[in-house]
Amino acid sequence: MARTKQTPTPSEELADYSRERQRKRSMDAPFLILVLILMTVGLIMLLSASYARAYYEGNSPISIFIRQLFFAAVGLVLMMLLSRMPLSIYKKWSMRVLLIAVALMLLVPIIGSRVNGAKRWINLGLFTIQPSEIAKISVIMAFSAMICKYRDKMKTWRYGVLPFAGILIAFAGLLALEPHLSATIIIALLGAALMFLGGSPLSAFLVGGGGLAGLIFLYTKFSYASDRIEAWRNPMTHESDTAYQIKQSLYSIGSGGLSGVGLGESRQKYMFLPEEHNDFIFSIVCEELGYIGAITILILFALLIIRGFWLATKCPDRYAFLLCCGVSTLLSIQVVLNVSVVTNLIPCTGVSLPFFSYGGTALMLQLAEMGIVLSCSRTIPDKKKLMTAENLQL
Repeated sequence: MARTKQTPTPSEELADYSRERQRKRSMDAPFLILVLILMTVGLIMLLSASYARAYYEGNSPISIFIRQLFFAAVGLVLMMLLSRMPLSIYKKWSMRVLLIAVALMLLVPIIGSRVNGAKRWINLGLFTIQPSEIAKISVIMAFSAMICKYRDKMKTWRYGVLPFAGILIAFAGLLALEPHLSATIIIALLGAALMFLGGSPLSAFLVGGGGLAGLIFLYTKFSYASDRIEAWRNPMTHESDTAYQIKQSLYSIGSGGLSGVGLGESRQKYMFLPEEHNDFIFSIVCEELGYIGAITILILFALLIIRGFWLATKCPDRYAFLLCCGVSTLLSIQVVLNVSVVTNLIPCTGVSLPFFSYGGTALMLQLAEMGIVLSCSRTIPDKKKLMTAENLQL
């Protein structure tokens, strides 16, 4: 008997349309434009902030900029490639990326390179990698996959708390060996945010908050930490390298005024402000572009973060929703912490400013994370075409 061809239902038609749209590889243009603007401005500011340091170290004045430009180009290619990958591949590789991150972090104490008293990097010859950066995206991918897997069990401690807490504790232990307090804080906050979105019981956050408060209290008892806290409280009177860095940062911000001293005209970058092209590049931004320029950049970051969360709300897939929220949360945490440090709102910790601070592998991974969000944006159905398809079925 010949099979009669059945008319597809509206839901089947909509599903077919979603697959067709994803195949066409359209992405969210506003999100992409904001990323490109921030990356371009970041490269320009890095060139301005770094040429004095590069010349002082006996290199070409643009050597730091050229190196960052190379990684930016590689990162853009990586972003576009990742934006074309279907979500099924990300979901399949989620736990594998987590295992890779753990393996690399286990290697850091053994073969890692020590810089400024901390062993956080692995030297691969042509460049170095910082496994803690890979750990951040691995937490986003792995937690998103686990939340989808335990969707109906997230309210229980066995499935909604313990597996996630185990991963966070493992990373905290590995980061303590480096040591890397700022990465520990970022990963803990990132994991907590994803657990909250996933539906973990609120009692877990009370226990976790209490445990974190206890660890912070113990941390303040070490002389290294107490020195940083004292420098934060009284930067103008405290005698330490940390206090000196904060003082120079505040001088940079204050001397910029409303409109700044002009692009390239910073005085603090001439060996007065440490890490002027890295963690404290926002101070140079404030000095050269002033309050207006600094606020404009923060608005661009805010628009990018808001757009990321908006895309998350439009994703029809729960895994895509969690990926978008995770990347946007990570971006917001790093921006808030970096700006808070350079303005002395919180004690000094080594947090870089995304797209601005020097660091080739960090920039590549940040652009890769943007590619993941763009990949998720491809799954969002076109509202007008969906309404047309529904009307035709009706």
